[in-house]
Amino acid sequence: MSTSANPGNGKQAGVILCVDDEPHILSALRRLFRAQGYEILTAGGGREGLAMLAGRQVDLIISDMRMPEMDGAQFLERARQDHPDALRILLTGYADVAQIIGAVNRGEIYRYITKPWDDTEMLLLVRHALERRELEQEKRRLEDLTRRQNEQLRELNQGLEAQVAKRTAQLKATHESLVASHEKLKRSFLTSIRVFSGMIELRGPKLAGHSRRVADLARRIAQRMGMNAQEMQQVFVAGLLHDIGKIGMPDLLLDTPVAMMTGEQLNQYKLYPARGQQILMPLEDLAEAAALVRAHQERFDGEGFPDRLAGLDIPLGARILAVASDYDNLQIGVLARNPMSREQAAGLVHDRRGSRYDPAVVAAFMEVATGRVPPPEAPPDRPLKVAVLRPGMRTSRDLITRGGQLLLSADHVLTERMIAQIADYEKSANEQFVVHVRIEGEAG
Repeated sequence: MSTSANPGNGKQAGVILCVDDEPHILSALRRLFRAQGYEILTAGGGREGLAMLAGRQVDLIISDMRMPEMDGAQFLERARQDHPDALRILLTGYADVAQIIGAVNRGEIYRYITKPWDDTEMLLLVRHALERRELEQEKRRLEDLTRRQNEQLRELNQGLEAQVAKRTAQLKATHESLVASHEKLKRSFLTSIRVFSGMIELRGPKLAGHSRRVADLARRIAQRMGMNAQEMQQVFVAGLLHDIGKIGMPDLLLDTPVAMMTGEQLNQYKLYPARGQQILMPLEDLAEAAALVRAHQERFDGEGFPDRLAGLDIPLGARILAVASDYDNLQIGVLARNPMSREQAAGLVHDRRGSRYDPAVVAAFMEVATGRVPPPEAPPDRPLKVAVLRPGMRTSRDLITRGGQLLLSADHVLTERMIAQIADYEKSANEQFVVHVRIEGEAG
């Protein structure tokens, strides 16, 4: 399965350096990326990769974790020091969370992906990485341009009103362009968070969509409790990422309901909230969400984990996540052997108010869950088949595959290349998509 990454505007797609001591892995990566128009460089180890970086500009580095002489974490740390603008992706064939966290912290790694990889996921990850790099470079360029124009503006003679007006107009146009670029970067960052949150859901079918459902419910509870827009956004992001610490858990542990775990399994399971915070620590913008991730398994009576916080010492966002996450987990069989109905799950949450859950949060949850607080009205949209999509249309909902994978986020403006990629994926996956869109300028 492959998704075309060839740029439609004739620009160079990007230069990728692949480093691995296994020739067949390098050959597989070379075949995958060359077919998409990327320029591919390969190296058989960390020292060879550093030597190659010394001679030319590279946009993206993909390195294996386990290599002789110099492992992937050491190599990417060295590469970051000399080439900080090159994005870094780590390939790992084993689930060692501690080493992965160390590699992320030292090498400021953009993402990591496990072997064997899915070609489509790999291509989407690389495309998103290069697009984000381009956005960050453009943002820096516009910021530099704005600073230079501000300096020129200060130097203008006060009496040259016409010149001042001309420069002011130029500055305004540049500022608007910078704001638009910044908003696009924010949307790309949120999309990356959704893709990142979906990684754990690929481990098992019952997890599909869990993080998105928890995030949406938590945001509605937060709104009911009077949180402001920024606080609700932090709760939503934490909901998307609350299970990220489970990456690296054995399949057997993920498939075992919590109520059926042995003592040893339960001790291992209880590590995941703190691991989730550690994974997110390198991302400064996610510091508040990471704190909520750490605390979402605390209990109101102080019997939770990892820090045994109690009552109002638990952040409100974490108390909300506890209710939203357990409510969904009860229905999909994560907490108990037999999945519950929505009514049974809501009843159990209600019965445990004051012990497991904050009574005030449960009260807001019951109003939302029972329909007394209607969900926010969705903007008018139009369901379309892929064949009738046109450039310029904007998605109004996330495009999700049958397996629960996020293919395209909401509020994304479609391009001709993107429509072709969706059509290619639809054909290769033998799956019919309905894309909900609204046209620019349409009401709503």
